Amino acid sequence: MVSGFLRDLRRRSLASFKTDKSSSDSYPGDHVTTTQSSSTLSSSYGSTTPPSTVPAQRSSPSLLLSSDSNAPPVPLRPKSQYNRYSIMGSANPSPNGLVRPSSPYAPRILSITDNTWVHQKTLLIYGQVGDPAQYAMDGTVTVSHHQDGFPTLSWPVFDSHFKLLVHLTPGPNRLRFDFTAAKRPSNANPVSVHSTYMNINMLPLDSAPPLQLAILLGKDSPGTFDAVPERINREGNGLETAIRKYKMTAYLWQAFTAEQMYRNKFGRRAFRFEEEWQPGTLTCKDRETSQLRNEARIHIIRSEKTVAELQDLGIAQQYDQAHNKGELFSIAMNDVRNYFKPPPGQKQYVSVLLLDSHWDIEVQTIRGHAALGGGDGSIQLAICGSHALQSYPSCFEEVVPAFSDCTRTDTKYVANDCGESGSNWEAANIGIGAHLHETGHLFGCPHQESGVMLRDYVKLNRTFTCREPFSTRTKSPGQRLCLPKDECAWHRLDCLRFRYHPSFRVPTDISLNSDGSVQVWTVGHGSAMAMATTGIAWIEIFAEGDDVCRAFVDYSEGNGNGSNGPPQQVSLNDSDLRSRLPDKNRNKRMKLEIFSAGQGSHVIEDFKELVSKSATLKLSNGQPGFRGGKLGFSSLDGSSPHDLILDSAINQTKLLVGVRVYHGMALDGVEFIYEDFTRQLFGKKTDSSSDFNLDTRKGETLMGFYVRAGLWIDGIEILTSTGRRSGVFGNANGGSGQVS
Repeated sequence: MVSGFLRDLRRRSLASFKTDKSSSDSYPGDHVTTTQSSSTLSSSYGSTTPPSTVPAQRSSPSLLLSSDSNAPPVPLRPKSQYNRYSIMGSANPSPNGLVRPSSPYAPRILSITDNTWVHQKTLLIYGQVGDPAQYAMDGTVTVSHHQDGFPTLSWPVFDSHFKLLVHLTPGPNRLRFDFTAAKRPSNANPVSVHSTYMNINMLPLDSAPPLQLAILLGKDSPGTFDAVPERINREGNGLETAIRKYKMTAYLWQAFTAEQMYRNKFGRRAFRFEEEWQPGTLTCKDRETSQLRNEARIHIIRSEKTVAELQDLGIAQQYDQAHNKGELFSIAMNDVRNYFKPPPGQKQYVSVLLLDSHWDIEVQTIRGHAALGGGDGSIQLAICGSHALQSYPSCFEEVVPAFSDCTRTDTKYVANDCGESGSNWEAANIGIGAHLHETGHLFGCPHQESGVMLRDYVKLNRTFTCREPFSTRTKSPGQRLCLPKDECAWHRLDCLRFRYHPSFRVPTDISLNSDGSVQVWTVGHGSAMAMATTGIAWIEIFAEGDDVCRAFVDYSEGNGNGSNGPPQQVSLNDSDLRSRLPDKNRNKRMKLEIFSAGQGSHVIEDFKELVSKSATLKLSNGQPGFRGGKLGFSSLDGSSPHDLILDSAINQTKLLVGVRVYHGMALDGVEFIYEDFTRQLFGKKTDSSSDFNLDTRKGETLMGFYVRAGLWIDGIEILTSTGRRSGVFGNANGGSGQVS
């Protein structure tokens, strides 16, 4: 009697969960609108079938042991991209194990999929709640981190869209996203929290060179920065506050860059920081509990200069009458070099905050400030002043408030930089964005026609918030809904530079040949060939008068060329390249800059001249010959053009046995010596020379040259068929390197 009742109960229980459709099919909120990021094009938003209403720990043994051959099979649990639940009043399962069906208002994560691998500590996420096209909702998404290892954080939802930051620890990170509506729609189920679960795996990178973060201050500096009195009373303006704000800014840079690289189909690559075990500051709760965490190290560097010397108007970049606007960069470079002391062959990447920047109300100039970036090969450096530092967030909880703060800039205490920082949120854009711009220069990025490397960082706030406040810069209400298409971005050419930069390497990248050089030679009919052992990554095309690149050819794997990497050899045709330029520029002189995946480059100042008939000649044996591209700018006094065709290239009986190089700290001439004691001179003879002999008994022959060239030819290295290299004769560090 009892067993019959239990069998009947089991049949009804199983039947109650058997359905022809997924419960999510009836939710219009699962529709993905056209505003999604590229990662969602192949994504599905399924839901997990609810578990049995009888919790396992309370089930009767007779339920598990009873059998009935006529009972329907137990349905399989479908797999989903991530789990979305709606739970009465709480995001935790109820004591009796009941879990309600999936909710149309559970957050949908659009920018990343479940079980993705990333390499940065701070992850930027974009998503939606419900169906924005049918019912736009406001509310809050609360993020619970893995094993409560980081405090719970709440982020606003505007018009059913949200952007948030999550903190990741190495290994798997099980995250929960809970949506709470500010106002529940009348037809909604009586629930207050809607939940989504997702797993993100974080693998920190330890083999890539880090971006070092440093604060530079005068040797007699009190260690304070400009701030209004209210800010000073509330959060202080001392060195500790500066460290917290600069650290948080750096993690915003990293999250932004990783997301931009992903959107450009290069994966979530980003520069890493040198981190150390220290009191955590990325959440305000860590300061209350003195929680220790592994976070970015901020190097404190005391300059050899005093505050007065750093704040000298004569070196203030924005002061019209300054006599040396680049001097602050030189001072910072010297101080950074003395601090890090990089050994020969080691390159340091350092982004510096100038703490002693000061708004001088009398002369209306920011003293001690310069926004510059570049390097000398051993140290790549970016510098920017601290005049907007008061407006920066110092932790996760302050990110949205910082980019939403409409408080007007009080120019009695702080600067309105370039007239574009009229409110606190705009000052944060300018300060954080301008420093990121200079860090782009540090990594080799020139100015671009759009993006961070132009001045698009005036809308950097849109990356981290979905709603924009009133703008004093444009004197208009801010954008009501900021979608990914409205955000600031790195230009595609910047992302290409990052893709092949050593600081952005990930474990799956293949090892590249150490020779990153690019070679170019003409092949007739208006064409040339470019070759690089590491692959031709992209080509930038400039029309005469262009100050930035407006056309380029992309050969990278992120452009649909597969995963085999860029091609080692490409054909360059004059008409094809010109067709990529704007119509008005197609008849102008065309310059090319060709980049390899090994970070080498080659410049062709006039491509038409390179492939013209004047570059073709007939050799004495009747074969055609082609002139190579010009190296250096011939700026040394006495420079003159020279052409030379090696006799051994025409006459196979001629045996080249040695090369004599005439040089001091620049190249003067090269003499080729043959077995029959004849010689050929390219350039001129001087009193100083070096000899390099070929081992002809082993069949060693001349293969080419590695040339250091800039304003003139600084040095030359001889390359042979056996792989031998002579070493550079001349200045081994002058100019840039080219193989010819």
